[in-house]
Amino acid sequence: MTDLTTFIAGLPKVELHVHHVGSASPRIVSELAARHEGRSPVPSDPDALADYFEFRDFAHFIEVYLSVVDLIRDPEDVWLLTHEVARELARQQVRYAELTITPYSHVRRGIPAPAFCEAIEDARKRAAGDFGIDLRWCFDIPGEAGLPAAEETLRIALDERPDGLISFGLGGPEIGVPRPQFRPYFDQARAAGLRSVPHAGETTGPQTIWDALHELGAERIGHGISAAQDPELLTYLAERQIGMEICPTSNVRTRAVANLDEHPLPRLVEAGLLVTINSDDPPMFGTTLNDEYAVAARLLGAGPAELAALARNAVTASFLDPAGKQRITDEIDAYLASAG
Repeated sequence: MTDLTTFIAGLPKVELHVHHVGSASPRIVSELAARHEGRSPVPSDPDALADYFEFRDFAHFIEVYLSVVDLIRDPEDVWLLTHEVARELARQQVRYAELTITPYSHVRRGIPAPAFCEAIEDARKRAAGDFGIDLRWCFDIPGEAGLPAAEETLRIALDERPDGLISFGLGGPEIGVPRPQFRPYFDQARAAGLRSVPHAGETTGPQTIWDALHELGAERIGHGISAAQDPELLTYLAERQIGMEICPTSNVRTRAVANLDEHPLPRLVEAGLLVTINSDDPPMFGTTLNDEYAVAARLLGAGPAELAALARNAVTASFLDPAGKQRITDEIDAYLASAG
């Protein structure tokens, strides 16, 4: 695996399912926690964060995640987090990333929407120069906050419309949060030119994915692992080559899957789906995008050619312009050829 690990480390990549706050490194989280010591349950000791990020179930994960969100108090925090996320992705040879951002969570905590959007945009432009990475935004609805959050997320997206914004999503828990109720908000976002990328089928069954497709016009599916339970759905997704944002370690850490050996990734690939490999909330789950490619290699018995194909899948499933897609695809192909 040493040679394969080296190959993965240098492989040009695209990241399609990674959360803004969930990507905060232990160093950044501990710095923010230290600023707010006594007002947050998040430990300021980086070594203690590993224990804090042990999740009993998905509901506990959401509780811990929101406690980290609470640490982001002003536009300077937003800028620092965004720039650092870009730094870490670029270190892993990520050329392009669509970062899932939940503006509602920050605006309701007192950061004005214009200031929030200005901070992420400035960090995006700086990161392009500093690290050579191209960032884009998916503004997502925190499902646990219901329709008021959907309305506010849509308002921020359409009123502020930062240059990097390309898509509209839905995250948070699926149980007790049916997808169809969000249809009016997705209809308006799509009418305004935003792409539809809801989470679905992570902790619930295939019907949630069907709802995301038929009710929300999903062009990619966040997680979608329960598709493996429905042969008709697998055929539908494969025929239409709808991108699947698969995050194996995340699914284990949130207890959506019992262990990696039971992960349905091989079934999804075997069925011909447009599978992409992603990291979700990497520091919280003790992983990186490079680690997720290594997990995929083990589960699929994949070598360099198969891993390069997964990297190409992410390019294909991205909302990057055709010239940008061609540029990264050519780079992946050249890298594979040089490694051979």
